[in-house]
Amino acid sequence: MSLSPLETALLVTYFGVLLVLSMYGTHRYYMAYLYYRYRHNRRDRMRPPAFEDAWPRVTVQLPVFNERYVVERLIDAVCQFDYPRDRLSVQVLDDSTDDTVEISRARVEHWRAHGVDVELIHRQDRSGYKAGALENGLHRTQGDLIAVFDADFVPEPDFLKQTVPHFVDPGIGMVQVRWGHINRDFSPLTQAQAILLDGHFVIEHSARNRSGRFFNFNGTAGIWRRSTIVDAGGWQHDTLTEDLDLSYRAQLKGWRFVFLQDVVSPGEVPVDINAFKSQQHRWAKGSVQTALKLLPQLLRSNQPLPIKTEAFFHLTANFAYPLLVLLSLLMPLSILVRSHHSLAEVLLLDIPCFMAATMSVCSFYAMSQREIGEAKWQRIKYIPFVMSMGIGLSLSNSKAVIEALLGHESPFLRTPKHGVLKTGEAWKNKLYRGTKSLLPYLEVALGLYYSITLYLAVRAEHWGALPFLVLFQFGFLYVGVMSLLQTYGARPALSEPSDSTKSIAERRAA
Repeated sequence: MSLSPLETALLVTYFGVLLVLSMYGTHRYYMAYLYYRYRHNRRDRMRPPAFEDAWPRVTVQLPVFNERYVVERLIDAVCQFDYPRDRLSVQVLDDSTDDTVEISRARVEHWRAHGVDVELIHRQDRSGYKAGALENGLHRTQGDLIAVFDADFVPEPDFLKQTVPHFVDPGIGMVQVRWGHINRDFSPLTQAQAILLDGHFVIEHSARNRSGRFFNFNGTAGIWRRSTIVDAGGWQHDTLTEDLDLSYRAQLKGWRFVFLQDVVSPGEVPVDINAFKSQQHRWAKGSVQTALKLLPQLLRSNQPLPIKTEAFFHLTANFAYPLLVLLSLLMPLSILVRSHHSLAEVLLLDIPCFMAATMSVCSFYAMSQREIGEAKWQRIKYIPFVMSMGIGLSLSNSKAVIEALLGHESPFLRTPKHGVLKTGEAWKNKLYRGTKSLLPYLEVALGLYYSITLYLAVRAEHWGALPFLVLFQFGFLYVGVMSLLQTYGARPALSEPSDSTKSIAERRAA
């Protein structure tokens, strides 16, 4: 039975989209290949020489905005760094509009009384957001090295002793350590986020750094040479990922970076799926903005072809999300159109592409868990959920990509943190919630669309399609339903906390 022109166009589009997605999936295999090929080229296992003179002067910058639940923990951790006191200064760059400033000021005064060179810098004008705060702080310090920590991190006391020695090499411009996850076991959502981040750090960062490709500072848990920041043009806020932007500009200037896989800085991942989606939206949009800004310059540069190719895949990776949404709409129609085809035809066309596009995700993240020492069952039991959640995020991240392509400006929305670490701890009545939107309703609609498709596939006995359909159905329903439940299941966030005028003692007593 021949296909109509409309059916032919649908199938051609479907397989074209699947082919492009399989290329990005195959890139994950390439990352794994680089990881193992250069497994012996590890800077974190090389003992750098000690400084012949005194340790360099380090300034630790803590960009903060409305972080009442975690800022005290952060300041306390940084002020207890094992580093010569006369070579260490701390800047609390607090742009908050709530009582976080009061908490910060109290901790700064406490540690100043204990001999730590720490100051609070509070801006009334948040121009440039995080990048603006960092740039403002940079002008007010003479530190040779600049370490940066976001409010949700709790760095270990030996962080500087582990990272600073690598700057003995004058060509090193930045050192990034691996993120840990202090609330990894809180829920399946936090487990999935931890796996996603482990894949990024353990496999991608290691593979890129060991093989001489470009990789990026992740906005926190890293340390820069001050002259590198200045030479690369400073912190700029024309993208939402100022860290990625500065990283590429610095490496284009010839500076080399170091990733320390075995040095871990613990941080808190979002427990609210709306906060997680907001974070992913910002990262996706910022990476596309950075690609539009710097990729043409990089491709015209005299960098080797392997570096250019890897940078292209790195900076354009989020373009896969609009393709994934298109695939989500086309897959059920494709199955219905081909209901009269034999199973052999389906296997020959679908399975190779799906293996490249989806199985690469499974092996990629399972490998990252093995590399950090997770037990075998622990490595694999969350992988299907990770895949489904990635599918469920595709609408939100596609919106981010489209906004970046259209030049739509949006503010820097920081990810809400609640200081929640253990399973069972309450968070839903705390302030700071992810933003509301209509996207969850569209996600639920897509989940229902796949529920109907599942029913039709079972009736037509298309058994080979069921695992993929279930991944899409569960992913959209989970992300959509959880977004709605966590948006309307607790009190909404307040831009100005109602108890912002209370003292710290009164707030703690409450």
